[in-house]
Amino acid sequence: MIRIIWSIFILGAIGTASMAYYFLHEYGDETEKLVNYRPDQTTRIYDKNGELIANIFLKQHRFYASFDEIPPRLIEALLAIEDTTFFEHHGINPDAIIRAIIKDIKAGKLVEGASTITQQLVKNALLTREKKLSRKLKEVLFSLKIEFELTKEEILERYLNEVYLGHGYYGVKTAALGYFHKELNRLTLKEMAILVGLPKAPSYYSPTKNYELSLGRANRVISRMHTLGWIDESMYLDAIDERPKVYDDTLTKNRAPYVVDEVIRELSGKLENLRTGGYNIYTTIDLKLQDAAKKSLKYAYNLALQRAKDDEDFNATKLNGALISLEPDTGNILALVGGVDYKSSSYNRATQGLRQPGSAFKPFIYQVALDLGYSGATELVDVARTYEYEKNGQTQKWQPKNYEKDYKGLMSMREALVHSRNLATINLVTDIGLRTMIKELNRYGIKDLPHNLSLSLGSISLSPLSLAKYYTSFANHGVQVEPRLITSISNSYANTIEYKTKSRYITSPQQTYLMTSILRDVVKRGTGRRANVKGIEVAGKTGTTNKAMDAWFAGYSPSIETVVWFGNDDNTPMRHRETGGRVAGPAFRNYYEQLIRLYPQTKRNFEKPDGIISATVNGKKEYFTDISKPPLLESKQEDSGSLIF
Repeated sequence: MIRIIWSIFILGAIGTASMAYYFLHEYGDETEKLVNYRPDQTTRIYDKNGELIANIFLKQHRFYASFDEIPPRLIEALLAIEDTTFFEHHGINPDAIIRAIIKDIKAGKLVEGASTITQQLVKNALLTREKKLSRKLKEVLFSLKIEFELTKEEILERYLNEVYLGHGYYGVKTAALGYFHKELNRLTLKEMAILVGLPKAPSYYSPTKNYELSLGRANRVISRMHTLGWIDESMYLDAIDERPKVYDDTLTKNRAPYVVDEVIRELSGKLENLRTGGYNIYTTIDLKLQDAAKKSLKYAYNLALQRAKDDEDFNATKLNGALISLEPDTGNILALVGGVDYKSSSYNRATQGLRQPGSAFKPFIYQVALDLGYSGATELVDVARTYEYEKNGQTQKWQPKNYEKDYKGLMSMREALVHSRNLATINLVTDIGLRTMIKELNRYGIKDLPHNLSLSLGSISLSPLSLAKYYTSFANHGVQVEPRLITSISNSYANTIEYKTKSRYITSPQQTYLMTSILRDVVKRGTGRRANVKGIEVAGKTGTTNKAMDAWFAGYSPSIETVVWFGNDDNTPMRHRETGGRVAGPAFRNYYEQLIRLYPQTKRNFEKPDGIISATVNGKKEYFTDISKPPLLESKQEDSGSLIF
């Protein structure tokens, strides 16, 4: 009899050892995932002031916490409710296993586990939750193996980052920030108890779904700690009575979806694990100005809707807009709004929409003229001409007109731009020569310029972002700056990536000041009057294409540049008379009104650089430089730096 018992015991031991050898041989490498633990981590996008814009992740929303970040009291709470003898066993708890086996035998099925924290970690990270003997054997063997490969502290760190805690939160750091808006070191005992009580049934005990049940579970954790003598009576009573505030947030917390989409688009192909690498992406966006831009675009949109309320043919679903604002000296994008309502359309018109700028392109034509020696006082011919050209073997005629359908004859270059005269602009390009004009415009890096006179009227497709880039040449005193959305990227595994500002010299500060002075008049008394802002100087240009298909206002203050576009998404005409000044100008004005309220220290006045000559020509004040010289006629001296002719 004794021999039989010993034989059974030996055979059982051999069988168990054989199965253990088989599983370790076949699956032993699977523990490598926990040894070299690199879980998916959420990437965070921040604004220029360190304010969170959004979380982006693939499947698991997780912020990683090192063991040093985890409060000792939180670990005590976890051990009290889950595994009191954690620091004494080697991965499994034999006493608990025996108790569980007895209950399972009585029930005739697996009804109770005996999992240590190590086993729970193995089960969560490496195995499925199916209740099979083979899975349970793997769990035991892997747990024993993990205990040899990792320290107890490393096991706890991995467990507390791997565990699911409801509401889409993985890991205690994620849950602390999500449920309580707190870092781990600021949690109260009750809040810690809520977190460690969640793994048993994350959905059932979720404080956002079942607050009272969550508190009850937390109180059991606190009572267990008190029974074990790990907290005193006073701490116990205070914790039991506490009712923490719980937040029910979205996981992404996306406060600027157009910005987030553009960040992802810009980094796609550059960061393979963008959504899982735990990056901190710092942008140039100012969330206060982002909100101001969004409100301003909506404000102008609502005005357009109000004007169209009696128009039966107007389709409000087609009309949309975009606004981009940046610092012209750094290229830092402060606000980026790609549409009036992201929920209705996520298409980013600020960066992806290619539309004709119309007269908003004219300042580049006039700047070329200034750099070639013209001045604001130079007289242009504002008369109609008929141009003939060949197309598909047929002679075609082009008869451009002014928006007002009238002609002024001779007028100064300043007045021609202030009032956006098409015919004067075309005649200016003809005078300079189309080939010379295109050559000079190439200095701006503008692509796909049309090689015909339609260039004069802005017949080129540009995004608001591209137009904003080119306008930095005026706003930044002759130096064009590449717009920048991202300043740096970092995570715990890689070196920080810095994004530098790129720029190119176009012309001198003196020559661009001449343009700024003309564009100031556009706003004060020209086509851009609706963009005028009380309390701050702004300069800019309207743009309206044929049949009001596109409406623009591109302008700048002494430190901030902004481009606004409106149009129908299907490229059909807007309502008649919805010009750049009428529909886009109010959005520009509203944005700057908010800007100076938010930042009253904003620079308010343009500075005149050295080398500017002031004179009165034909009774009007004009500015000149060594390149753009005063005309050879009698002029009245304006200041000590002026020349007298």
